[in-house]
Amino acid sequence: MADDFGFAPPPFNADNALLSLKRLVRDLRTLAERNDGFTFGGQPVLQLSVADGALHAKLARRAARTPEWDSYKISTQPELRKLQDEIKRRVSRWAEGRDE
Repeated sequence: MADDFGFAPPPFNADNALLSLKRLVRDLRTLAERNDGFTFGGQPVLQLSVADGALHAKLARRAARTPEWDSYKISTQPELRKLQDEIKRRVSRWAEGRDE
C-alpha cells in the first residue's frame, strides 16, 4: 500500500516479529519461557508460532490450568503493536491479582 509520496511500508516478516515479541515478553520478567510458549506462575498463558507468513499467537484470558484462549493472526506491524499492548495489559492485571 503506497501513500501519496510513493513509499510503501516494508513487508511483514513473521520470523522477525516472533523474535521481537519474545524479546518483549522476556523484558517483562514476569513470564517464563516453556517449550513453545510462556507461563505465568506455572500456568500456560501465551503460545506463539509462525505459519503461512504470519505470526500466530494464543493469549490466555486468565492465568489458569486450562485457560480460555484468544487467538491472533498477526500479519502487519500495527497488529503486532496491538498484541504487545494487550500482553502488557494482561500480565499487569495478573501480577496485581486482578482476574476479570
